Formats: sequence, C-alpha cells, structure tokens
Amino acid sequence: MNISIIGAGAMGGAIAEGLIKVGQHKVTVSDPSDIQRQHFAKLGAVTTADNCAAAETADLLFVVVKPWFVESVVTELASHVDLTSRTLVLVAAGIKGEQLQAWAGQGPELLLCIPNIAIAQLASMTFLTPVRSSDATTQRVKAVLDTMGQTLLTDAAHLPAGTTLASCGIAYAMRYIRAASEGGVELGFKAHDAQNIVMQTMLGAVKLLQASEMHPEAAIDLVTTPGGITIKGLNAMEQAGFTNAVIRGLLASMTN
Repeated sequence: MNISIIGAGAMGGAIAEGLIKVGQHKVTVSDPSDIQRQHFAKLGAVTTADNCAAAETADLLFVVVKPWFVESVVTELASHVDLTSRTLVLVAAGIKGEQLQAWAGQGPELLLCIPNIAIAQLASMTFLTPVRSSDATTQRVKAVLDTMGQTLLTDAAHLPAGTTLASCGIAYAMRYIRAASEGGVELGFKAHDAQNIVMQTMLGAVKLLQASEMHPEAAIDLVTTPGGITIKGLNAMEQAGFTNAVIRGLLASMTN
C-alpha cells in the first residue's frame, strides 16, 4: 500500500517512523521542514514539501497537522487532487466529522484517528472513528494501525475521552516515571538506575495484568502483606490524593 503522511511533527513523525519500522508499505512524508525531510529520507521514506504531490501517490493519506491548519490543508487537497479513490485519515484533536466532510468534499472515504507517540515504537493505543467509510475500508485502516500497537474502533462521542486517556495519558504515565525516579534518588539510587528500575517495574506490571487479566486491585492484593510496607506506602499515597489527582487530571484534559 502507498501511504502518505502530511505533517512530520511529533505525531506525524511518530506515525512515519512506525510505518517505516513495520516495513510493509511505501511511505511518503510531506513536510515544509528541510531537516524533517532529510531525516525521513535517511530512514527510507520518499519525501516532499508538496502536500498535493504526496496525496497524488497515496492509497491511504494521513493528515497530521495542528487543528488550526486542518481546514486549509484539506481544502487545498480537495481542490487540487482527485481524492475519489483515496482514504483520508485525519489525526487532529477537536475536529468534528461534519467539518472534515465539508472540507474534503464528496471524494475520499474519511476517518478520524487519535494515536499516541508510542506508535513510533509500535506500541500505541490508537482510537479510530469512521466518518464516511465502508466497513472494509475501516478494517483495512485498522489493520495498518494494529501493526503499530492496539486500535479501538469507537464513535465520535468517545474520541475526546480516548484522547485524554491514551494520547494525553502517555504524558501522565511519564510524569509518574519521573516522580518515582526522583523518589528512587532520595532512596539512594543514581538517577539513571532509579529510572531504569521504575520503567522495568511498570513494564512488569503491565505484562502481569495483560497475561493474567486480573483487575489491578487483585494484583495489588498479591503484594500487600497485612501490616507490611506496601500497604503503608499505598495508604500514604492515597492520603496525599493519588487516585483523586489522577482522575482530576483526566477530567481536566476533557475541558475545552
């Protein structure tokens, strides 16, 4: 499949890197930055500064630009490229399906998509919402995204929540890593060692839950000896508002 990505910033670049690592498709990257184009050319992508040229060669077209640029980019494509046989996937928070249809016209099949930056490492939690797309096309796009992590098909109403939980959420997970690493330094470890300890511990926790399908609280019970140090630490965190802080942060991310 010929896949083009318009916009090679943090998210567009991550998608491009993931696709290149998968190695199953011809990848074209369009970006105004010469530095970005050189970077992706070295990785093996075709590069251009011409969005329309990138769209001309695409079976699947990812538009990954800031929300305030979406209208101008999509309307330019619709005006200069025959999008009839192409699938356009928009990666931009806050854009409604109705807006995308108005800008893209009657040509392409359309979907909204929210991955997170771990897509570069083939480990994204991605949300996909059909706007104007056949079941076959939706499943084809999902299959591409599934090679770079996990993909959940959802409706438009749940897309903002998915953005908060997974796209913003990866930053929240990293903030925990930073906080726990700083705690590790206070406990006596060197900063680099503390970070590695925390990351490996988080990786182990995730793998344990995935393999066992346990509820997190059931897994917690396995290591909380009555009167032991783990339950004391957990209770101290809750007294400081740990769970409430996480939930409040998620809800704050939903506020426009």
